[in-house]
Amino acid sequence: MFGGAAGATAASIDSSSKRPKDCPPDSEELGRATWTFLHTMAATYPDAPTSSEKSDMTTFMNIFSKIYPCWYCAEDFQKWIKSGNSPKVDSKEDLSNWLCDAHNEVNKKLGKPTFDCKLWRQRWKDGWNDGRCD
Repeated sequence: MFGGAAGATAASIDSSSKRPKDCPPDSEELGRATWTFLHTMAATYPDAPTSSEKSDMTTFMNIFSKIYPCWYCAEDFQKWIKSGNSPKVDSKEDLSNWLCDAHNEVNKKLGKPTFDCKLWRQRWKDGWNDGRCD
């Protein structure tokens, strides 16, 4: 989800070998599922959350960064949050962009392309403008 083992590259953690679907997830499969969950959660977050919703989301992200089942990913996420990247929870837009920035940090670390964060709404909420998701 949020990084890789020391010295790991995208190629070294590639799960391209087709494992049976009923096996426990490797870090790459877990990461994809986690990003889908987190981005979708952000896309459905309120435009104008209450103070309680803001507090809950901040608490969730901080706890999540401690209990994520990939220990080195969790440590990386905690470090990223503590390095001036506290969760931005004032709106759906803020949270979605914050999460996109977090995801792009991981992509850079793994040598993957980054995502244009201006497109988060199409990717995670409304569907692409070309209609392929209709």
